[in-house]
Amino acid sequence: MCSAKLMRYNGQPSAHRMLYGNKFREGCFLRENIEERACELANYIIENKSTVRATAKKFGVSKSTVHKDLTERLYYANRALYNEVKELLEYNKSQRHIRGGIATRKKYKGE
Repeated sequence: MCSAKLMRYNGQPSAHRMLYGNKFREGCFLRENIEERACELANYIIENKSTVRATAKKFGVSKSTVHKDLTERLYYANRALYNEVKELLEYNKSQRHIRGGIATRKKYKGE
């Protein structure tokens, strides 16, 4: 641990929290190893053809965390898995405007 003065979060030093991700958030998807978390998120999103938002909700982390894990960290942890996830994320992005239209229709038609 560094010798600099650390801000505390829920009684734990922030540098420790940064090293171990979301370890101190209760009820969240907790992993000591961030690369392991990235691989598990990737496997889930591939197996279920899930979106980033649905994956984040399932594992109790933010969409930003899921996106960063899948687009940046996974690249270095498992290149083959990264390529599969990248294709799925590109597909989801291409379908985004269609899903948005369907959601708006449901909202205003009261379905």
